[in-house]
Amino acid sequence: MPIKIPDQLPARDVLVREGVSVMDERTALRQDIRPLQIGLLNLMPNKIRTETQFARLIGATPLQVELTLVRVGNHRSKNTPEEHLITFYRTWEEVMERKFDGFIVTGAPVELLDYEDVTYWEELTRIFDWTASNVHSSFFICWGAMAAAWHFHRIPKHTLQKKAFGVFRHRNNAPASPYLAGFSDDFAIPVSRWTEIRRADIPADRGLEVLMESDVTGPCLLTEATGNRLYMFNHIEYDSTSLKEEYDRDVAAGTPIEVPHGYFPGDDPSRPPLNRWRSHAHLLFGNWINQVYQTTPYDLEEIGTARPSAGS
Repeated sequence: MPIKIPDQLPARDVLVREGVSVMDERTALRQDIRPLQIGLLNLMPNKIRTETQFARLIGATPLQVELTLVRVGNHRSKNTPEEHLITFYRTWEEVMERKFDGFIVTGAPVELLDYEDVTYWEELTRIFDWTASNVHSSFFICWGAMAAAWHFHRIPKHTLQKKAFGVFRHRNNAPASPYLAGFSDDFAIPVSRWTEIRRADIPADRGLEVLMESDVTGPCLLTEATGNRLYMFNHIEYDSTSLKEEYDRDVAAGTPIEVPHGYFPGDDPSRPPLNRWRSHAHLLFGNWINQVYQTTPYDLEEIGTARPSAGS
């Protein structure tokens, strides 16, 4: 089944050109099934690009999914036209009475700030708490994952001496996990961050399991069965050129930056990068959505009342 998104959303044309099946409102209403309700809290500056990246992965599932774009209400975006936000996004206050089968919280370029110094931190903590009662399964990405891990488990983030930047090999720690069904023993994932979560800080008594890990950049994916939460500390959703654009931006600004590790062929920035993580990105999101589908109640209003746990 295709993904249902607004007809005029810029991501629609991109996904159609890539062969992702997209459904319009009229067609969706004809189908006698309940689509999965997935919310995307988009904290990234370039919201159009980020919503396209996640819609691409969500839209590859064989299930019908309805994607709702959400933003924090007390933060004004400098990089996305206000008209786009008004047309396609809802503030969290506008959706807080709803229930969602799945809810994604993206990263944000605020990782060097203390959490409490982020302008929308108070609202974000309310959203985190809201997911416990209104969301069946939550998926936190990069800074969003670090912030959620701090909020729910007080796992600290540590500032790195230099940016973890590039495409790094990761280890499959849990081949039997339904989230890693079909995964190779090791695989490549993009990393772009100035902070890290350390395995030694992960509490042993909170039902957390490290599913993916790198010898160089540390824990990558945590699962929390009791809360049906996933914490992804890296950018598996990135496009082929995302790291290149970050690198070119820093070079143009005179910001000290190394060539992204393992990204350009021969470490030559003049050569086009190869995407070596696309298949595993689709696999991870497909596995997550399948777990949501298998365990979420048919009646959305039952979410949060008796939560069945997805496998870890």
